[in-house]
Formats: sequence, C-alpha cells, structure tokens
Amino acid sequence: MTVPGACGVQAVLFDFDGTLVDSARDLAAAANTMRAARGLAPLDYERLRCHAGSGARGMLGEAFDCRPGDTGYESLRVEFLDLYESAMLDTAVVFHGVAELLDDLVSRGLRWGIVTNKALRFAGPMVTALRLAPSVLVGGDSTPHTKPHPAPLLHAADCLGVAPGRCVYVGDDRRDMLAAQAAGMEGWAAAWGYLGPGVGLDDLAGWPAARVITAPKDIRLALDPT
Repeated sequence: MTVPGACGVQAVLFDFDGTLVDSARDLAAAANTMRAARGLAPLDYERLRCHAGSGARGMLGEAFDCRPGDTGYESLRVEFLDLYESAMLDTAVVFHGVAELLDDLVSRGLRWGIVTNKALRFAGPMVTALRLAPSVLVGGDSTPHTKPHPAPLLHAADCLGVAPGRCVYVGDDRRDMLAAQAAGMEGWAAAWGYLGPGVGLDDLAGWPAARVITAPKDIRLALDPT
C-alpha cells in the first residue's frame, strides 16, 4: 500500500495536454493544414493555443466556427483527428520541470497517473513516446463520461486502490477543477497551462481549486508540510 505523503496525499493525478505535455503546436498545425486545404490563411498560433485543451472541438470551433451539432462538424472532426494522429509527436514535449516532478513523486513513494479527455488512441502512444510511466492512464473513452464528470477521476483512484480524498488532481482547465471537486479530490490549477479562451491568471481565483500552482516544481513544495 502506498504510504501517505506529508500532507496525507497518496496519489497525484494529472490532466495531460496543457498540464504534463505541451501539445498545442501539433494541434494548431492540424487545424491550419485544414484551413490551407480550403484556401484559408493560417491562424496565429497564440490564437489557437488557448483552445488546445479542448482538442478537436476547440480547434475546429476557432478555425472554422464549427461546433458539435453543426452541419459538417463530424466530417471535419474525423479529418482533424486523422491529421493530428499523423503528426501528434512532431513537436509535443513535456513541460519544463515535469520530469523532475515525476521523479520526485516516485522517490516519495507516491503514485501518479493521468486522467485526460484525450482518447486512448492518441494518449497511449504519446505517453509511450514521451517516456512517461504513469501507474494509471484514463482516457476520454475509458469511462462512459468525460470531465467535468467525476467518473474518470474516480476510476483512476479505484485502479490505484487509493481513496479519492487521498488524491490530488492537477489540471489547467476549469472543468478539471470541477471534476476534482465532484470526485472529492483536491484540485490544483496548473497556471502554466492553456487555461481556456479568454482566461488569465487572475481568473483562476474563481475556479473551485484548492491551490493555484505556478510551475511544476511548486507541486513538490505543496506536498511538503507547512
């Protein structure tokens, strides 16, 4: 059984895109490839970056003003996902400080995992290629619900054999904090992430987060006794 950390935490769960991994450039590239195929000018990366946490839905919404339920959305989504899959590791990297953080968690005897809305079709190969070794990987198609529903987080805790109240969930989107709250976990907002369109650091105070973490290394400090 995992020994509780200094603050009673037994496991740290992470969102993937925008929290552990910076994948926005490959997502943006897929959207701009589609625009180019239609004779449209590319959008600036910074304009697309804040939508990266929402995957195809976010990218297609910004690139084509097309959203789930709109005519033609499903065909655009399939095209986008196929393009992204072919290039999803072109520039994706773990954020600075993440590797050291994960090593520190392991050295403390804590378990860590990934809970993402990204389908396992993408998340699994990316985790392997980036040499990450979570104790559990829950994708967007691992349970009948995706975040902000608590089911994926509860499934991860169950797989680890850790009570939800002994887990922390770190994510860069408000829905991550809502999912953590609903699952009975502490939610820690990753301020280095994508955050969502129109969201700035000052807005994180309005999220249901127990902490706002400014850099991965600060998670190590948050786990230490006060």
